[in-house]
Amino acid sequence: MTRTILLTGGAGYIGSHTYVELKSAGFDVVIVDNFSNARADVIDRLAQITDAPVTAHKGDVLDRTFLASVFARHPIDAVIHFAAKKAVGESVEKPLDYFETNCTGFSNVLMAMRDANVFNVVFSSTATVYGEPQSLPYTEDHRLAPVSPYAQSKVTCETLLRQLKDSDPRWTYGILRYFNPAGAHDSALIGEDPNDIPNNLMPYIAKVATGELAQLTVFGDDYDTPDGTGVRDYIHVVDLARGHVQSVAKLLDEQDTHVLNLGTGTGYSVFDMLRSYERACGKALAYQIGPRRAGDIDCFYADPTTARDYLGFQATRDLDDMCRSSWNWVSRLRNS
Repeated sequence: MTRTILLTGGAGYIGSHTYVELKSAGFDVVIVDNFSNARADVIDRLAQITDAPVTAHKGDVLDRTFLASVFARHPIDAVIHFAAKKAVGESVEKPLDYFETNCTGFSNVLMAMRDANVFNVVFSSTATVYGEPQSLPYTEDHRLAPVSPYAQSKVTCETLLRQLKDSDPRWTYGILRYFNPAGAHDSALIGEDPNDIPNNLMPYIAKVATGELAQLTVFGDDYDTPDGTGVRDYIHVVDLARGHVQSVAKLLDEQDTHVLNLGTGTGYSVFDMLRSYERACGKALAYQIGPRRAGDIDCFYADPTTARDYLGFQATRDLDDMCRSSWNWVSRLRNS
């Protein structure tokens, strides 16, 4: 019997790639998205990749009536919850917006699930819940010390899940704390395409490569790292999507709650990514050195051992794969 997964925020960057991997694994999938941060044509692109019609409903997780109608129309077995605001800097400026969408929205989804007798949920969390590193690499038992409203909203949702399970043992959940998704699908039909100035490094470099932005600003080159620039754990979005498939399958097959890092365990510097992207696009890219940003740290990377041992999760793609797939996506997008 085919099982059905509801993807909230399923038209977004990570959600759309997870849709493809779920379909490849034999799941039926229903997308819910308000398309506030997703391309209008992503549904057609997903249909093209999977060679099958896409079931999608346009609506907001803040609308409880809408959510109830979706559960009434489909036999949902589990939910993977992506729908959230995600820009750290913006969250500092608009904390109320972030708590409304990320916390109230998630609470609404959980209430709709409860009312429909659906008790399996994978929650899209973030490694920023760890805050300043007490030790590296980050393990799942590192203290939680969020420093932004965005990170705090994710901690609040994680706490809600734990308390919900304490109140009702029918609930099972997977909390996936991931690091820096990058890259695009091999088809070059879906990828990351921010509507405004990107907050993340790779899409910013991509816009320099396409000529949309004049140059990259490297925020600090005096960190305690091999080349002086900040080091981060980047994971290919397709690897990340497969981790979500493994997580939801674990919930459905074994009813086993888990909290896991999804990363590579490898740190790449700003200059590592810049040079890799130059190889991908075949040209030098302009950059300037700027001052450090407040709150930035030297290194930030995962210990992926628990996810490997528990789920069999293993990232298979490296930085060059991420940059090459990103360049294929953005160059096709700009020329289409």
